[in-house]
This record gives sequence, C-alpha cells and structure tokens, in this order.
Amino acid sequence: MKRLTLTGSTTVITGAASGMGAAIARLLARRRVHLALIDHNAEGLAALAAELGGSTVTTHIVDLRDDDAVFAAADEITAAHPRVNALITCAGSSMLGDLEQLTMEEMRWLTDVNLWGTVSITKALLPALRAAPAAHISHLASVYALAAPAGRIPYSLSKFAVRGFSEALRHELEGTSVTVGAVYPAGVRTGIILHGRYAAAIDPAVAARAAAAQAAMYHTEPTDAAALIVQATERRRARTMVGREARLIDVLARLAPTGYWRVMRGPLREAIDTTTPIA
Repeated sequence: MKRLTLTGSTTVITGAASGMGAAIARLLARRRVHLALIDHNAEGLAALAAELGGSTVTTHIVDLRDDDAVFAAADEITAAHPRVNALITCAGSSMLGDLEQLTMEEMRWLTDVNLWGTVSITKALLPALRAAPAAHISHLASVYALAAPAGRIPYSLSKFAVRGFSEALRHELEGTSVTVGAVYPAGVRTGIILHGRYAAAIDPAVAARAAAAQAAMYHTEPTDAAALIVQATERRRARTMVGREARLIDVLARLAPTGYWRVMRGPLREAIDTTTPIA
C-alpha cells in the first residue's frame, strides 16, 4: 500500500486542544502539515493555534455531540482546506463508576462523546477524504477496546463500539482511496482520567483516589504516543498498539478471551474501587 504523504495536505484532528490531539498537532506543524483543529475548549484551542502559528492552521470550536455543528464545521474545513487527506479522532472523555452507581444519562453522555462524536465527524468529512487521491482515518480506540475492566462499563462500551465502527468502515471502503485504522493506546499521560467525569453517586474523594490509582499506571508520554499515531497514519495501518501495556493486553485477550480479567483484576484493584469509603 502506498504510504500517505501528509506534508502539504491537511490533517483534521479532533480533541486537539490538549493531550494526544495537541501533541499530534505540534508534531505535524513542525513538518509543515496543514491543520484543521477541532475541540469544544475554545481557550485551549486558541492557545494551541497561537503556539503553532501560520496561516495553514484553522480552529473549529465544536461540541461533537451536536451533529449539525459537526457537519457545519466539516463544510468550513473543506472550504478552507481543499486537500484533506487525513482524519485523526482524539476527542474523548472517561467516566468512573460501576453500573449501579451510574445513571443512564451519564452513560449516554460518554457514549455521545466517545462514539457518536467519532462517527459524526467521520461521516461529515468522508466526502472530502474520498476526493483525495489517497487518505487515511485514524480512530483512537483504547486498550479497553481489547479487554473490558470492571468499573469502566460506559468507557469500554464506547471504545469497543469505536473499534467495531473502524473495522466495519475499513471493510466498506475497501478498494477505495480511503483506508481506516484503529489505535489502541494504554497508559498515556494525558490527564484524561484525572479530568474525566465520575458518577454523581460516588463520593468525590473516592473518585479522586480511583482516578489517581489509574493515572499512576500510565507511563507513555503524549509525544511518544503522537509519533506512533502519526506513523500509523502515514503507513495507513489498520491496527496500532501504543504502549507496552497495550501489546501485553492484546496478547492476553487473544490467549484468554474469557479469562483475562483474572490477570488484570489485581493491578487494577484500586483504580476500579469506587465504593470503599476514605478512612
């Protein structure tokens, strides 16, 4: 498969104001890639755009849960950037809590952000991507789209769905100029778990303890993850693991598809505990 050339064309990045999205934007800007940056965080997006500088960067303040806003942003992007050949979807959030603690509204909120936001921006930009001689879509899934831990039902649900969406879309677009890949990060130090949401039924101190325990397990720097994601986009990979933990969990889930939790339970014990009161 022909390698994708990003320099001189436009890459669209969602969740660009922080974390892996911002790290990817910085890396690509240094390589003279034109950028369309999407986020709901207007202040963070403006700060990043000012840092990157240049007339080849546009910013688009969008709540990805709003389909009309997403499609309007896609129109703005294609008007400003006639050559779009890559989409990298980094936007997402987390949610702590077990099924009894979570409300349906809380779970739907996360699914709207992580799954439907990904589907919406992909659908909106697909005509522009198909118009390119070659294009690639990189969807950020998660290691929790390979193995589903307790205490993370809405997150795993949404990320398994992103995985399924990516694979089905890849098959739909087979034989076209557009390829699709899913990226499975694990343990990236983005702050997503510390700044994510938790069920309203959980004591905030207990939620903070669980989030801190999860964050302590993260070892991959966003810049390192960004380099791997950009490489996967250029090489148009269908499946990319980010972080040693992702590779290990991928193997574990393949070897023990119904028994992997026996191995994962111990290391995640404190990170999934949202019920034990603070002493």
